[in-house]
Amino acid sequence: MPPPDPASFRAAMAGLPTGVTIVTANGPDGPAGATANAVSSLSIEPMMMLACLDRGSRTLLAVQAADSFGISVLHAGQEPIARTFATKAPVAEKWSGVAWSDRDGIPAIDDALIFIACDLRDVLAAGDHVIVTGEVRALESRPGEPLVFHAGQYRPLS
Repeated sequence: MPPPDPASFRAAMAGLPTGVTIVTANGPDGPAGATANAVSSLSIEPMMMLACLDRGSRTLLAVQAADSFGISVLHAGQEPIARTFATKAPVAEKWSGVAWSDRDGIPAIDDALIFIACDLRDVLAAGDHVIVTGEVRALESRPGEPLVFHAGQYRPLS
């Protein structure tokens, strides 16, 4: 098999459906957030999560400054929020018109299916991204249909 190139790797990974989350933190300039689909539970004992953030992300800087982060799992009706937080727009623009609240010192997207508050544990360099791990300190969840990203599009699970 020939080695993959970045374009074929990206195309192949587009076939892997993922949940859509917003990773958040309170940084020195206020709330920061970024859309992330590379988010996963990591451990049950202790309860831990991981999230992958772009090396140049303002949200990564906020996570490191705050020593904590939140993960809001979006529902099928929150595609506009996912699109807004996926941009490199100024921080204030991302939060404009978005219903959110401070939970345990971390910005949380209101009405999300799940919100997980984490204390930062590890920051690991990995290619053009950084893996952050965190120990879960608070959790809220409710039933509903998650927003999924697949084949380059946001879509409901069903």
